[in-house]
Amino acid sequence: MMAYSEKEPIKSKPNRLLRKLPEVAQRFNQMHGTIMSSGALSEKTKELIAVGISVAIRCQPCIQNHVSAAVKMGNSQAEILEAISVGILMGGGPAYAYASEAIELLNSLFVDKKEESYKE
Repeated sequence: MMAYSEKEPIKSKPNRLLRKLPEVAQRFNQMHGTIMSSGALSEKTKELIAVGISVAIRCQPCIQNHVSAAVKMGNSQAEILEAISVGILMGGGPAYAYASEAIELLNSLFVDKKEESYKE
């Protein structure tokens, strides 16, 4: 398994889409902004939902993006871990394996914070 620091930065891949399919990328980004904005659910809650779905569908770039966004929005490590567990439930065995990716990233993002990282 490659460490996240060794992977191509997540932001460079959508930039390729923007160059090759600018209208599609722009409309997707507009839809993303509209859907992820606060409404009946807060932005923080929507990010937690996206974390769980990312694990359930086994999407590494999604995990990287949504776990990072959930942390930046102020979700606690405990909240993100519960969202990961919901993803495991909904995704079954394959999601269980990908959950370790989300936890690895979460631990790396909380290294400089006072909250203790998840212990194996």
